[in-house]
Amino acid sequence: MTRTVLLTARDDFARRVHHASDGNLLVLPPSPVPAGPAQLVASGVTEQPAVLVLGPDVPVAEGLSLATRLDHSAPGTTVVLARDAGTDVWLAAMRAGVRDVLSPDADIPDIRVVLERGAHAAAARRRNADGPAQPRQAQARVIVVASPKGGTGKTTVATNLAVGLAASAPQSTVLVDLDVQFGDVASALQLVPEHNLTDAVAGAASRDSIVLKTVLTPHATGLHALCGSDSPAAGDGVTGDQVTTLLTQLAAEFRYVVVDTAPGLLEHTLAALDLATDVVLVSGMDVPSVRGMHKELQLLADLDLRQANRHVVLNFADGRDGLSVQDVQNTIGLPADVVLRRSRAVALSTNRGVPLLQNPSRDRAAKELWRLVGRVGRVGRPASPAKEKGARHRAREAVAVK
Repeated sequence: MTRTVLLTARDDFARRVHHASDGNLLVLPPSPVPAGPAQLVASGVTEQPAVLVLGPDVPVAEGLSLATRLDHSAPGTTVVLARDAGTDVWLAAMRAGVRDVLSPDADIPDIRVVLERGAHAAAARRRNADGPAQPRQAQARVIVVASPKGGTGKTTVATNLAVGLAASAPQSTVLVDLDVQFGDVASALQLVPEHNLTDAVAGAASRDSIVLKTVLTPHATGLHALCGSDSPAAGDGVTGDQVTTLLTQLAAEFRYVVVDTAPGLLEHTLAALDLATDVVLVSGMDVPSVRGMHKELQLLADLDLRQANRHVVLNFADGRDGLSVQDVQNTIGLPADVVLRRSRAVALSTNRGVPLLQNPSRDRAAKELWRLVGRVGRVGRPASPAKEKGARHRAREAVAVK
């Protein structure tokens, strides 16, 4: 690990950081706080540090001012703030350019993890600053789960799909709740998120993938979730362009990006569909859902979104609504790839906030959901380059023609 610089007068904290950095540490007094890189050099820092730790005794305002200057003039240094702080201080730190927050009482293994993570991030930013970025092979899969109608079980399918993919790619799968007004991903996964979609599309998170990762909520399965907005009013402020930026960032960091959308084809859904490698279309077995699915398939064809791999899921298939699977297939003109029968196990898992695929199950619905996971994970088409004209633009043109 490259050199770590620590500003503190607390011997106990300095001792733990010293051990965590394997002795590769320079400790400086917290007062006066250096105003910028030049003052760090004057204090005895002879080479750019990979990690600068602001100790718990560093004045917050002066420490954040230094973090801001380093973020602009020395992006190859990761700034870590050691402080037990509330959300307001945490957000201010992230906006100032602090990349990680560490508890002053953290033990040596936890400190070591933060220092190593900071050193890797600093090295990556240094490589980007040294020359033009090399073309990155597009391998991420952006899987958009959509439905023309509400009540089809779309969120249940999305959460189980994400949990299933996380089983093969832990820490490399993220689920985004793009139902900006009434998203249910948090309750479906029994999560209490500290941050949500609106935090991810604004401020430092929208410009820095490292900060973006800090607003994600981890799940016990190794999945990361970006939950919906706190209120419908807050969700209304999220734009399609912000969604495009967000999903592009996540696709650069995760192998699987699963997107749960609102019913219909709103601007946010169209922005997601522009980047989709896979589209999972979910329909119930009632006549309105099937008609809606037929119309949506036609519209997707009109918008030239046929390059994405398409997976048709029929939910609640038990004949109670007077339609058979064959009836639905004849209406939409496509075979159903996954058929989910009504299942008490699914209903119980949804109410408990524990996806069916999170635990072993012999339920028929679980087998079908695993089949969907296999289809999505097996298909190998990489993310397509940006299209000349986005789905949102083509949708506006289609409406204008009509």
